[in-house]
Amino acid sequence: MKETDFAKIEKKWQKAWEDKKAFEVKEDKKKQKYYVLEMFPYPSGTGLHMGHAHNYNIGDIYSRFKRMQGFNVLHPMGFDSFGLPAENAAIKAKSHPKKFTEEAIANFIRQMKDLGLSYDWSRMVETHKPDYYRWDQWIFLKMYEKGLVYRKKSPVNWCPKCNTVLANEQVIGGKCWRHEDTNVEIKHLEQWFFKITHYADEIYEDLNKLDDWPELIKRLQRNWIGKSEGAEIDFIINKEKWKIFTTRPDTIFGVTFLVISAQHPRLMDIVTSEQKAKVQGFVKKLHSVKEEDLDKMEKEGVFTGAYASHPLTGEKIPVYAGNFVLADYGSGMVMGVPAHDERDYEFAKKYKLPIKYVVKPEKAEKIEGAYEGVGILVNSDSFNGLQTAEAKEHIIKVLETKKLGKKVINFRLRDWLISRQRFWGTPIPIVYCDKCGVVPVPEKDLPIVLPEKIEFKGVSNPLLQYKPFLEAKCPNCKGPARRETDTMDTFVNSSWYFLRYCDSHNDKKIFDSAKANYWCPIDVYVGGKEHACLHLIYFRFYTKFLRDLGLINFGEPARRLFNQGFLLGPDGERMSKSKGNVILPEVVSKKYGIDVARLFLVSIASPDKDIMWSDEGIDGTFRFLKRVFSYVSNMKEGKTSKKIESKIHSTIKKITEEIENFKYNLAVIRLRELFESFEHESIAKSDFNLFIRLLSPFAPHLSEELWQIIGNKGFVSLAPWPEADEKKIDEKFEQAEKSADKTVSDILNVLRIVDEKKGKANKVYVYVMPFELEYYDSNELTKRVGKPVMVFSVSDKKKHDPQGKASKAKPGKPGIYVE
Repeated sequence: MKETDFAKIEKKWQKAWEDKKAFEVKEDKKKQKYYVLEMFPYPSGTGLHMGHAHNYNIGDIYSRFKRMQGFNVLHPMGFDSFGLPAENAAIKAKSHPKKFTEEAIANFIRQMKDLGLSYDWSRMVETHKPDYYRWDQWIFLKMYEKGLVYRKKSPVNWCPKCNTVLANEQVIGGKCWRHEDTNVEIKHLEQWFFKITHYADEIYEDLNKLDDWPELIKRLQRNWIGKSEGAEIDFIINKEKWKIFTTRPDTIFGVTFLVISAQHPRLMDIVTSEQKAKVQGFVKKLHSVKEEDLDKMEKEGVFTGAYASHPLTGEKIPVYAGNFVLADYGSGMVMGVPAHDERDYEFAKKYKLPIKYVVKPEKAEKIEGAYEGVGILVNSDSFNGLQTAEAKEHIIKVLETKKLGKKVINFRLRDWLISRQRFWGTPIPIVYCDKCGVVPVPEKDLPIVLPEKIEFKGVSNPLLQYKPFLEAKCPNCKGPARRETDTMDTFVNSSWYFLRYCDSHNDKKIFDSAKANYWCPIDVYVGGKEHACLHLIYFRFYTKFLRDLGLINFGEPARRLFNQGFLLGPDGERMSKSKGNVILPEVVSKKYGIDVARLFLVSIASPDKDIMWSDEGIDGTFRFLKRVFSYVSNMKEGKTSKKIESKIHSTIKKITEEIENFKYNLAVIRLRELFESFEHESIAKSDFNLFIRLLSPFAPHLSEELWQIIGNKGFVSLAPWPEADEKKIDEKFEQAEKSADKTVSDILNVLRIVDEKKGKANKVYVYVMPFELEYYDSNELTKRVGKPVMVFSVSDKKKHDPQGKASKAKPGKPGIYVE
């Protein structure tokens, strides 16, 4: 066939699927549903490359497989279309980000359709459109009603290039995640927060229910949420009570200093006038409020001039400001116990602070540095001699009795800062009134729409100067009010989009609960592991909140999560336009046809592994599919042999299991082996139909063409998945195949050794046990080895065996002689 034919075939069937609305679905209580979803993309101006295509291909294969198995499959697509790149492009061109966004979306849709992805496009969502973000605002108001939204002044990560706040997760090594050359600064701003910590314990504990999520993701989330048991202890500073959390109340008598976060909003309240200049100078040096970055910094501090009163001894304890304490962890202040914490030990040594050991190992040993283990309490008044675990309980009881502390569970997870000082995001539905203060916008006034007639003159948010948006009326007193100009973090938009797909055109409510409860939870969710502590925590939080509103009857968004590997460019690096190593679908499609690429991408390795693009590899896949078409062109229907029949049904059984478990690469190997087993034989049309159905999820366009060529009606994409007939699987043939595979491998190894010794072999002789002779076919071995192969029983008196190799044969391991 001509190389361009595949591309023509693909266009033909893409149009047919679209005309017939082949993949559109509705709720059907008579059918079992199956919801397959890939994480929706941000529609960048550069469009899709084959790395993106690989991700969508993984989900598409699975959805096609489940559809053929008879499930009512929901497989939608949409666009996470708010974001900085479109806004930055608008600033540069003095245009509007909507223009860039919608041009990019049109391009993405075209490319996705060209990939043959079986999406139900009738359900598409675009998060930048008011009919979508209206419901983001509605959720905000519902959270506000429930006390899960609040505003406070806090230290935030600020990227001067983005000109906005970054969440902790968006700061990497003290740099902006988008601008790797830009140091993040710290600012204290009034910000809006979602109280995700209200659900921290449930989000943490429910990870135990997610049996079909990768262990890596669950471990990362557990670490990020960071559940820990301990005590909250009251220290008095300037006659004011400060509550300090510790997991080691047993070391309370070893406290020799306290450290307050240098980013704490109330830091200057405790700083003495003598120390003010030094503390302010220290604070200016900070570059991140992210815990991971703080951990990597050299631990530094400065004395505030303040002292705390020890709750149990009354001793005066110096208070330092430090660069390693989070402002929003507990009270933003920690105990310094240098004898039993390595970080505190280094700090104490650096600033010449006392080190007091209060726990010693049970077995006598010399202690050097910080002893962080358990043991027996010493230098701890009436608690001396107690074991660590027992001492914790006793000390907490004493603190509770004296009303100086209590037992608590604490979490590392911080509340979600959602404010962004940018234009291209969901407006926050709040107004500020001089009389009434902070006032939420009534639901009936939603959506608060971003203006279209607005100019981008600089890097700051243009809403700040745009009076038609800024000037509002207070919903309470009807007096003048000022509209909130911050917009929401774009992770808000992606935290519930999977639910909107269930009812994407509903203009009366966020979605119909019956429809959402029919389709959800997601059965298979495909996306990258880099989202472990961002999107994959946020959308679990949203699901629990919407459940508590009574909108849905489930508490986890996805039953199964699959993390795909990356497609690397020919240079071995992850594909990106900036590296110049992208492979474009349009180029591949024109040269080979997109089905060739689809099949090739899943044949290299398991889909959860990183794979490298290879021109040689895709050439091999191209040749294979051309051979399949050649077979059909010259097909002469005949009776399928028992051997091929057994092979077909054992392959159906194996491929079904392998697709179910995302072992696509193994399934492709089985497909090729099956085709090669009958490539030079005639088989029944009904049996070739089974092969086409197995091929269909991987190469859907070409399978449709083959299906039609041999006289079938309708779409093979909607035909039933083949079921293995166990009665037709003959173990004798299975055993023969295994024996042949092993023998071919052994023969090729012997030939390689002979070749390395500069010898030359023209014939191969194989000696097998008499009871195994039926498993070995001389013609098949000859074909696979590429040299004449003769098979003998070891008991055959007429065998050619000049070196006595037959005597070395064992059951399952034939003797081999070459000459």
